[in-house]
Amino acid sequence: MARRPVKIALALTLPLAVAACGLNPAPEIETPPPRLEGDFFYAPENAAGVSLATLLPREDPAFAALSDAALESGPSLAEALARVDVARGRAERAGAERLPNVAADASLREERINPAQFGEAGASGLIPRNLTRYGANVSASWDPDIFGRLRAQERAALARIDAASAQAAAVRNALLSEIAGSVIDWRTLEERRAALEADEVAARRLAGLAATREEAGLAPGFDRVRAEAQASASLSRLAALESERVRIVGRLVTLTGMDAASVSAALNAARPSTDLPDAPAALPSELLANRPDVLAAAAELAASDADLAATARARFPQLSLSAVIGLLAFDPEDLFDNNSIVGNLAAGVAGPLLDFGRIEAEIDSAAASKRAAFAAYRGAVFQALGDAEAAYGLIEASDAEARQAIRERDRLERAAALADMRYRAGLADFLTVLEARRAADASGERAAAALGRARRARVVLWQALGGDPPSRPAASEGERASAVE
Repeated sequence: MARRPVKIALALTLPLAVAACGLNPAPEIETPPPRLEGDFFYAPENAAGVSLATLLPREDPAFAALSDAALESGPSLAEALARVDVARGRAERAGAERLPNVAADASLREERINPAQFGEAGASGLIPRNLTRYGANVSASWDPDIFGRLRAQERAALARIDAASAQAAAVRNALLSEIAGSVIDWRTLEERRAALEADEVAARRLAGLAATREEAGLAPGFDRVRAEAQASASLSRLAALESERVRIVGRLVTLTGMDAASVSAALNAARPSTDLPDAPAALPSELLANRPDVLAAAAELAASDADLAATARARFPQLSLSAVIGLLAFDPEDLFDNNSIVGNLAAGVAGPLLDFGRIEAEIDSAAASKRAAFAAYRGAVFQALGDAEAAYGLIEASDAEARQAIRERDRLERAAALADMRYRAGLADFLTVLEARRAADASGERAAAALGRARRARVVLWQALGGDPPSRPAASEGERASAVE
């Protein structure tokens, strides 16, 4: 009789053993890291040992106030941080799936039966018509995860915390870049306005001089009209700047969650005059590995790899253990008697035998997802490389443009001053003075706009090189995922 349970166990496990003979490991998908050059092609030749932080206008009080407000209560960053909490909650749930599940319940059940179904015993009145049951149970179940399916799912969930954290860091960097660009645009508008106001004052002075000569009969009224028209042109360009100021304020309201009055007050704070910061030189291309979007893509690749492992391990048998202990009585007074104690202990094993390709289709889908994640990772790396190369080239071009614009402004202003001196000395006519003034007008505005573009190019480079890298705890989620395995 002792051999009978053994025979039954062998009969039950035989189909699973036959199915296990056809199992194969998860498909291997190569994901080699992209090879990058040691240095950037467009990096400046000077050996400027500056940090990325100097590329942002951190000395500007407007940037400091607006960026602090955006990081504290900006809606876009708050949404990204909430996604991190969502990923963390899912990882905690995946980790809890590996632990036993213990539940408790209590019940009161009233039944009414027909005693006739019990034959003579029911007809004799030994079987009551109404039956009341009182019960309380504690149950426990556990999947030992022999083949690691739940561990792989937990690794995937932990990797997605890293991905969500990196995505939040990318949102933070984009937020700081937008605020820095808006502050630079505002300061550029102030410089353009100052240049246009100087042009308008110079044109008004010429118009006054022409009016004086007209009253003295030394010049026709046409000279005064042309000088006044030139002053009106400067005024129209000044009026056009207001629409740009309104757009900047509106954009900052969206980014920071502040009201327009507070944003305007922050922007109107005085700032110290600063020169253009140097671009950091000779930075290695491997620095791009710290970009948040690259880190997020790498974490998603790790998560897809764990998903593939979990899907492949669904082909293996699954062992489950369960136990229930409780109380069952038909009278409240008998609930805690020894005879009321009931329970059971069970162990089960189940695995696929004939699923007609269902699991294989899921494995193929998971493998395709991993290939897509690897392609996305490579795309993020080369997107980062392209952004950095373009940003370095943009700095070089915008710096050259700013230098030429400043040189043009200085020369045209000198020519206008010389023409005015010659006119007052009687060596040049009024038309020569007016033409020299017209050429000098807007040259200061163009120089201010060129300097603003050069400052903005620094912000583009800061973001392209990774900005502020994501802060990592002592043990990152990726390291925890490795520990899980």
